[in-house]
Amino acid sequence: MIRKTILGASFALLAASATFAITPAAATEPAAVVKHYAELAHAKFEDSSATAKTLDAAIDALIAKPGEETLKAAREAWIAARVPYQQTEVYRFGNPIVDEWEGKVNAWPLDEGLIDYVDASYGTESDENALYVANIIAHSKLTVNGEEIDATNINPDLLRSLHEAGEIEANVATGYHAIEFLLWGQDLNGTEAGAGSRPYTDFDTANCTNGNCERRAAYLKAASELLISDLGDMVAAWAPEGEATKAVTADPQAGIRSVLTGMGSLSYGELAGERMKLGLLLHDPEEEHDCFSDNTHASHLNDAVGIASAYTGEYTRVDGTKMTGPSLSELVVARDAALDAEVKGKLETTVAAMNALAERAKGGEAYDQMIGEGNADGNAAVQVAIDGLIDQTKSFERVIASLDLGTIELEGSDSLDNPDAVFQ
Repeated sequence: MIRKTILGASFALLAASATFAITPAAATEPAAVVKHYAELAHAKFEDSSATAKTLDAAIDALIAKPGEETLKAAREAWIAARVPYQQTEVYRFGNPIVDEWEGKVNAWPLDEGLIDYVDASYGTESDENALYVANIIAHSKLTVNGEEIDATNINPDLLRSLHEAGEIEANVATGYHAIEFLLWGQDLNGTEAGAGSRPYTDFDTANCTNGNCERRAAYLKAASELLISDLGDMVAAWAPEGEATKAVTADPQAGIRSVLTGMGSLSYGELAGERMKLGLLLHDPEEEHDCFSDNTHASHLNDAVGIASAYTGEYTRVDGTKMTGPSLSELVVARDAALDAEVKGKLETTVAAMNALAERAKGGEAYDQMIGEGNADGNAAVQVAIDGLIDQTKSFERVIASLDLGTIELEGSDSLDNPDAVFQ
C-alpha cells in the first residue's frame, strides 16, 4: 500500500448560545444518557473481544492444519470480528482514552512490506520509510534508527516494539489490518474484481510457499494475541468503574459533548472525508479501509450504524440481545421534537446509503471498484453516502446549539474542506 500524506484540517462548529441549559424532562437526565453511553461502549468492546477470541481459535486451526477450509474460516472470523469493532469507532474522537489506544488495533494505512513479502510492483524503497520492505517475517535481524533489533523470536513483545517503528505511522505491526494482510495478502487487482489471494500453503511448514512459513504463522498468532489483549484493556476501561466510564460520566454536560464530538468527527472528517471522499477524488484503490479483504463496504456501514447507535442509545449485540436506554435522542426531543425527527431521518438515510454500497458489494462490485475512475454509477453511489454523512453532521450542529453546548471542534478533512490540496 502506498501511503499518502493528507493533512486533515479541523473545523469548529460554532453553536449559537441558547437561553437555557440542558433541563430535559425528568425521565431523561444527561447523567443517565452518558451512563448508558458508557454501558453501550462496554458491550461493544465485549463483543469485539469475544469475536477476536473466535478469530484467534480459527487462526489456531489454520496454523495446526493449513488448508483451504481453515483459511476460509479464519477470513470469515476476521470479517465477523470487524462488525462490533467498527461500531465502537464513534467512541474514539470524543474520548481521549480511546483515541490514544486506537492506533494499536486499527492503524491504517500500512506499509505491508514491513511485515512480509510483497509483489515486485510494490517497489523496493520509500523516501519516507526506511523499513518499507524490512520484511520482519524473513529476517531475524532488523535495524531501526541505527539500532539492531533481534527478531529471532516473533512474539507479542517484538511486534509491540516494532509498531510504528522509526516513528513512522505506516509501520503498522499490530492490529486488525496486520492480521488482515497475513490472511489475504496484497490485493493486486487495482479497480478490477478480486481481493488478496494469499495461499494457505504460506502457513504450511510441510509444503511451504514463499518461505518462512513457521515465522509467518508465529507472526499471525502473536498479532492475534495482542489484539485480544488490547481489546481486553478497553473492556476494562468501559466497565462501571473503568477509567473511560469515569471520564465520561464525571461531568454529564461534558459527557454529552463527548458523545457529539465522536458522532460529528467520525461522520464528517474521518468517514466522509479521509476514508471516502479522498479515495473518490483520487480514484485510488489503495484508499480503502479494509483493502486486502475487500471488506471496506462493511466497515463503512458499521461505522454509520455506530454513529446512529450513539444518538438513539440502541445496540444489537452479536448474540442478538437488543440494548436500549436513556439517549441523546431523548434529550433532543425534550427541546425540539422536529429536530430529533430530522436527525433520526438523516441517520436512517445515511445507513440506507451504506447498505446500498453493501448490496453492490454482495453483487460482486467491491468498494475499490466503486471508486474507480470511469465507474459513474459506483462513484455516484459512494457520493450519496458521503452526502448523507455531511448532511447529518449539519444536524448535529443544530443539536449542539439546541442543547447549549457551546463550541465543539470536530475533525475536518482537506478532501471536503480544501479538495485542491489533495492534488498538490
